[in-house]
Amino acid sequence: MQRFRRCRARATLSAALLISLAALTGCGSDDGKGDASPAAASSARPVSGPASGNRSASDAPSESIGEIKGPDGVVVSLTSATRDKGGFVTVNGAVINRGSKPYTPLTWRSKETAMKSQSSVSGASLIDEAGRKRYLVLRDTDGECLCTTGLVNIRPGESRPVFAQFPAPPDSVTEVDFQLPAMPSVHIKLSG
Repeated sequence: MQRFRRCRARATLSAALLISLAALTGCGSDDGKGDASPAAASSARPVSGPASGNRSASDAPSESIGEIKGPDGVVVSLTSATRDKGGFVTVNGAVINRGSKPYTPLTWRSKETAMKSQSSVSGASLIDEAGRKRYLVLRDTDGECLCTTGLVNIRPGESRPVFAQFPAPPDSVTEVDFQLPAMPSVHIKLSG
């Protein structure tokens, strides 16, 4: 249990550091190249601005490795998918409400009845098409996901950081699809 709590704390700290570092370096440029995957109504497109807990949509992370466009103007911009030495992959990004009404992504949670958080990205998965495997968000011994929880009432123009931690696919797998329930998938590259 302690190990998973340390992993969750480390992943949260890593997400905050990555977002802060990206904002401080001001990296990212729009080269016009999007995700060519027809299965995803998404494209890789950078978004710029400073990092903070609840931000405006114009203050989202500065570089995107993939973007998912959902209903009502909701966008999930992924900024990293990093392997660590412990055999995990941590995906970081932000959910941005570019719509006109508050959004609570209840459909993104896992269908597991034992899950404690009802407003999380616990239903996220990584898909290795070549290996025909789906990797689900890790859980701790208390039944909580190693992911962002408390995603409620995201106001129009607001951006919130998100992360999810998965078991790592084999080292030979360098690209996967990231999926959230009721949203299109996006093809992303793994780093690290």
